[in-house]
Amino acid sequence: MNLESDVRDLWQRYDDGDVDAESATVDDLDTLDAFLDALEAGEVRAAEKTGSDVTSWAANEWVKRGILLNFGLRETLPREYGDVRYHDVLPLRDTEDLGDRGTRNTPDGTAIRRGAYLGSDCIMMSPSFVNVGAHVGDGTLVDSCDTVGSCAQIGANVKLGANTLIGGVLEPVEDAPVVVEDGAALGAGCRVTSGFVVGENSIVGENTLLTPRIPVYDLVDEEIYYGHLPANRRAFTRFVESSLGDHDLFAGGAYKPAVVALDIEDDTLDATRREEALRE
Repeated sequence: MNLESDVRDLWQRYDDGDVDAESATVDDLDTLDAFLDALEAGEVRAAEKTGSDVTSWAANEWVKRGILLNFGLRETLPREYGDVRYHDVLPLRDTEDLGDRGTRNTPDGTAIRRGAYLGSDCIMMSPSFVNVGAHVGDGTLVDSCDTVGSCAQIGANVKLGANTLIGGVLEPVEDAPVVVEDGAALGAGCRVTSGFVVGENSIVGENTLLTPRIPVYDLVDEEIYYGHLPANRRAFTRFVESSLGDHDLFAGGAYKPAVVALDIEDDTLDATRREEALRE
């Protein structure tokens, strides 16, 4: 049997109530360890792009179930990280392999949970956190105070500005997680949640909230999109009139957030290229 079959069989037993954290065998835990190793090696991923379009990302349900099994079949244990004692079902990831690939994680505050993948030539500034099931591509910068949530898929040569939150989507298992495609750059303080997809090479202005509930007014295609930002766009937050605008409680009108997307200008590209020295 292969790893996928082992995980599927273990999930069925767990879902049927035939195994729990107290009754899990050594073989069951070995399957979970092998699964986490495969995640960390980039051999399996929580989501994959099935076509060329930005909307073609789909969840690998069996992978997300494998992650859930690590919570359902493991006991919470006391653990240590440096001088910090904590309690969790998973330890933090062993980072000995990162240096061989040219990936850097600065001291005193970079935490990578077991089951997370970081590619070659990545930079993790402290404090920052990458959660289980996340996949961070080659050459990507995870800046200070950033969080990369469970199962998030971050492409190659991405820049996550300081204090950026990439949300996690672990359940329901059929939902694709947050995706930031290759070459994208997110300004400081951005929030990307609820399975939103940022198209490749797009540049997002600081403090922009990207979520499927907020419309993206794409002035290039002259379309309104929900749940994704097309590739090669410059995006930023603007406020548009709300349906509550004429309500008596709001004499000055009421407004709601929206995202405006434009073509990328040459001076914007030049500004992002200045960051390349960090990756040398």
